[in-house]
Amino acid sequence: MRSPRRRLIAGLLLAPLLTGCFASGDGGSPGSGSSGSGGGSRLRVAMAFAPAENFSPYGRDAFLLAKLGVSEGLTRLDANGTVVPALAESWSSENGGRSWVFTLRDARFQDGGDVTAESVATALTHAAAAEPAPSAISGVQLTATVAGDGRVRVSTGEADPVLPLRLTNPSLAVFSPKAYDAKGAASPVGTATGPFELTKITGDTAATLERFGDYWGGRAQAAGIDAKFVSDGTARANSLRTGDVDIAETLPVAQVSSLDKGTAHETNTARNTSLYLNTRSGVFTDARLRAAAREAIDPSAVAEGVYEGYAEPAQGLYGPALTWAADKRTEPTGRAEAADPDGKTITIATFNDRPELPEVAQVLQQQLEKAGFKVKLEVRTYARLEGDLLAAEFDAAVVSRNTMLDTGDPVTLLASDYTCGGSYNLSFLCDKNVDRLVAAAQAESDPAKRQDAALTAEAAILGTDAEIPLVHLKVVTGIGTSVRGALLDPFERQLIGTGTRR
Repeated sequence: MRSPRRRLIAGLLLAPLLTGCFASGDGGSPGSGSSGSGGGSRLRVAMAFAPAENFSPYGRDAFLLAKLGVSEGLTRLDANGTVVPALAESWSSENGGRSWVFTLRDARFQDGGDVTAESVATALTHAAAAEPAPSAISGVQLTATVAGDGRVRVSTGEADPVLPLRLTNPSLAVFSPKAYDAKGAASPVGTATGPFELTKITGDTAATLERFGDYWGGRAQAAGIDAKFVSDGTARANSLRTGDVDIAETLPVAQVSSLDKGTAHETNTARNTSLYLNTRSGVFTDARLRAAAREAIDPSAVAEGVYEGYAEPAQGLYGPALTWAADKRTEPTGRAEAADPDGKTITIATFNDRPELPEVAQVLQQQLEKAGFKVKLEVRTYARLEGDLLAAEFDAAVVSRNTMLDTGDPVTLLASDYTCGGSYNLSFLCDKNVDRLVAAAQAESDPAKRQDAALTAEAAILGTDAEIPLVHLKVVTGIGTSVRGALLDPFERQLIGTGTRR
């Protein structure tokens, strides 16, 4: 039974309730190639994260586009983590796995053009040239060329047994040639292939989408989507309670008991909350002080006191949602002996788009101060935090991360998050042994051996104490009782599809 929540840092989380944020009517005019009329109500959605890069398809905003049904790539992940067709009907490897040929289905862009081998090759070439590179292909040396009528050849610098999995990443979505400007930047407005067309962006606060009538997968049942980006979790829950929205993403566990029966939906995910320690600069360049932080932290206090049963203490990088990991995990190796913190001051950063994270930081602050650290907290929205986070401006960061978000492949996570050249390496870890083990895992093509190699690398990563895993999470989505067909995705890439309606 879940116990009542203790409000640890209520002052940090207080914000005006955003009631009445959404119009209740079915307004909105159709965009080009769209069908804003002709049946189906509009969906009103409260998203947890605002676009941080004006909906650039090459960063974290790509996942917003995927969740809202705007964009798609050659392949996608199903609910079991299996790669399945999207814009590509089939694929096969050649040249010893250094290239793959994808056969395209008949599909159209939202601007009216056909999806061709040339347009797909162009889109993937732009993605590969993006700076920084999308995390799914960091270090892969991806190239794309036309392999014939309706076929695209995607090649990599070395044999890559999981390339079809990589291409499920929303940052590798396909857009029409009209999407790209002279500098290579891409606009997703009216240029994608999904069931909903992005027609209007209102800064980082709202977006309007219309049904795309020529979608290859069938006509969406909703006429369109009115999306608002509401970082305050209490406000999202309140909007669902008052009927101002139909779907509210990622609700705080503190709000679940106050929701109407049948509107809170749990999903087991591969998401962890962890404390990432900055190994590049500051206090935690010293492995002995990282060890001191690890020894000071009790993850069960986070699971029970903050997440109220919607999480469990972390077992490692790969949680119980990934059932293959449980019996294969080995103990971390090479950990340093803990040193006395001796009053050293550290700053822990986190973001309040996920409302539990500031409370997690508060719990860690108490535990670390008891061990002898002096701790300051920095709390912002993710959009305001990301730049400084990736620039190593803090000693540590409390971050929630879906370990399978980028590709569904456990090894890709290791390459992007823990290697010297990783594109989302929040601990700035650069360890020759870790890089060697990750490279060995990347070379494995047999799925079982790949998993074994990933867990060997996991042990080495945890041995550095660059990351302290705290909890494995469930995600709670608020869905109005009149809504049908919302997509509760353990990989957190999908939310609204052709069958989502009210």
